[in-house]
Amino acid sequence: TPASDFYRIDTALSAPSVDVSSWHLSVSGLVDHPFSIGWDELLAMDAIERPVTLECVSNEVGQNLIGSALWLGVRTSELLNRAGVQSGADMVLSSSIDNFSVSTPLGALLDDRDALVAYGMNGAPLRPEHGFPVRLLTPGLYGFVGATKWLVKMEVTTFAAKQAYWTELGWSDHGPIKPSSRIEVPRPGSHVSSGSITVGGTAWAHGVGVGKVQVRVDRGAWADVTLGPDAGIEYWRQWLWSWEA
Repeated sequence: TPASDFYRIDTALSAPSVDVSSWHLSVSGLVDHPFSIGWDELLAMDAIERPVTLECVSNEVGQNLIGSALWLGVRTSELLNRAGVQSGADMVLSSSIDNFSVSTPLGALLDDRDALVAYGMNGAPLRPEHGFPVRLLTPGLYGFVGATKWLVKMEVTTFAAKQAYWTELGWSDHGPIKPSSRIEVPRPGSHVSSGSITVGGTAWAHGVGVGKVQVRVDRGAWADVTLGPDAGIEYWRQWLWSWEA
């Protein structure tokens, strides 16, 4: 998904303007060695690039609050391991430069899903509206529990001790993305002629990947479709089917 078309959901009236020369990310809380890292030091760390699909929990069936991109950044596990997480911690409260907060299960930032402090998107720096200079990106979790933009602070803590912006408003503090799929073409409301019609879409199932997609028309039999390339279990997968209309 091009950055220009990637959905934006946040609480900021306008994207904050952040000067990288003064920007710092602090890692604190229930850690043995709290520290703060600047822009140049972050860029000097080993980076990885991962294809990840990000979705908003408010995305309705067939709607556009979902996008997929190549994200570049530093593993959150490297930063947390450097700090030395103490026993009993189970959550990281991350905060943006405008004091928005997100609570993310600690395990999701330490396991092999490669959660990132991301600073690149599709081969370019993050745009301001997508979190420049850095954002948290947690594969497999909806944005409201894993995708803090304009990131400046990661506090290791517990769910019992702290609440984030949305959990204070009664939302869940764990938000795994549910497997789903959608039809991209034909577009809703479009008209097609009788005969062979190409039907195509995307499907996603974070943590396990997509191995099979089926489609049916009205109450007919389920038909297997042709799957597109597999870009990994955290990325959506295209599918294609020919319908005799």
